[in-house]
Amino acid sequence: MHFVYLFLLFIFLLLLTPLLVTLVVVYWGLDFLSFSLPAVLLFLFAMLIASFINIPLGGKRFVKIVEPSFLGMGRRAVWRSQGLSINLGGALIPLMIVGYILPRLAIEPLLVGVLVVSFFSFLGAKFIKDKGIMISMILPVLFAVLFGLMLAPEHAAEFAFSAGVLGVLIGADLLHLPMALKKGGGAMSIGGAGIFDGIFLVGVFSALLAGL
Repeated sequence: MHFVYLFLLFIFLLLLTPLLVTLVVVYWGLDFLSFSLPAVLLFLFAMLIASFINIPLGGKRFVKIVEPSFLGMGRRAVWRSQGLSINLGGALIPLMIVGYILPRLAIEPLLVGVLVVSFFSFLGAKFIKDKGIMISMILPVLFAVLFGLMLAPEHAAEFAFSAGVLGVLIGADLLHLPMALKKGGGAMSIGGAGIFDGIFLVGVFSALLAGL
């Protein structure tokens, strides 16, 4: 009986590992942005809760869609919601953080960094049905860090975070929006993965590496 409990505990901890690792990385990344410990903990708690909140951008509608069923041998009609929304934890809160640290940065160099990260985010992103827009984070993080160290060495972490968040938002989400709405049945959530979304994670990893 004890073995069963230990096995269930192991499975539970195994399932929690990605979340715990993400929280540690997020904590370190926000710490490099010169936030106090209470502010970092507040952001973490707020983002975890806000990751479940999608704010509609315009009205939503329900449409009737005919899709395959029973291994493709039949057809069935289902009602699905369509519309564009933005995730509070995955997009709006990262943008609020950018807005807070923006006065520390020179705008012209930041625009260069955002354009470069947007370009590589666009190239590295693709839409996967039922999952949304997936992005390879390596190049966006690399160039956000590189340009942060070159163009704003005294505020490299803040620069990298801002360029990462804005670059992924523009290059991965906004520029792929028409295709995502078309292939996704008219439904799309910007930053919909919440704290695990590329918008936030690219920013956090960029800040972490630039601040080391």
